[in-house]
Amino acid sequence: MRNSSTNDTGSPLFTLTGLPGLEDSQHWMFLLLGVLYTVSIVGNSLILFIVKEEQSLHQPMYYFLSLLSINDLGASLSTLPSVLATFCFHTKKITFDTCMAQMFFIHFFSFTESGILLAMSFDRYVAICNPLKYPTILTDTRVAQMSLSIGFRSFCVVFPLPFLLKRLPFCKANILSHAYCLYPDVIHLPCGDITFNSIFGLCVIISTFVLDSVLILVSYILILRSVLAIASQGERLKTLNTCVSHICAVLIFYVPMLGVSMVHRYGRYAPPYVYTLMSLVYLFVPPMLNPVIYSIKTKEIHRRLIRLFSGTKL
Repeated sequence: MRNSSTNDTGSPLFTLTGLPGLEDSQHWMFLLLGVLYTVSIVGNSLILFIVKEEQSLHQPMYYFLSLLSINDLGASLSTLPSVLATFCFHTKKITFDTCMAQMFFIHFFSFTESGILLAMSFDRYVAICNPLKYPTILTDTRVAQMSLSIGFRSFCVVFPLPFLLKRLPFCKANILSHAYCLYPDVIHLPCGDITFNSIFGLCVIISTFVLDSVLILVSYILILRSVLAIASQGERLKTLNTCVSHICAVLIFYVPMLGVSMVHRYGRYAPPYVYTLMSLVYLFVPPMLNPVIYSIKTKEIHRRLIRLFSGTKL
């Protein structure tokens, strides 16, 4: 008899998890996720449309914002198929290759978002600390080079992950903790030695999330030092206000990530659905909130949105 954890070709099958212990409430979760998906896709699409159509927004800061919106769209669409299958159609089996493909894209967009936030902090640093050199430092060519570098780095650190998992034997039930495939979740399922995989994963985290967050912190320390040197309090507040949207984007990306890590490390006695809810917040909230924050806090985008929906010129 064929093992339920493998398919006809002998390749491992994984079982996705909805909300353990809250199976009767999963239809409500699907409605909530549907709202988050809708806001994320519509909001980020509007940001891209506005930046494309508004000539005054063809600046480095808004190019990075467009890149962030594209990345958020990719992050949302990479989780959509399995979440839809799990919560709506109750189809919980996923093949190894499909799982690896989804895992690749989820982590690729996650690492890319971290790199984009770092690039945006550099943009704010140059704009505030070296405003006269801003046009010569952040040229269109430089922005394109930075964007390609961010994507290339993300690809290089994520590309080995599926192959490192493929070489390991899977002989258990292969039940995942979420409605999608994540490397920290899948890595606990193989029967073989995962020491190298764990070390490689730790190196990836340090060279991406940890390094990016430290550099973002350093850039804001330098920005704050430069702002405090401004004599006028009104000018200080005006300058800091240009960073509010980016600071919010950084917080809603890194704080849920830290929360997921804390829950996995110290929340061993927490109900199983807590792990799932924290991961949902980490993956779904940033793509939904980023366009909302930038639409509210960025005057140029806010005005264009009003013009778009009211049909009048300001």
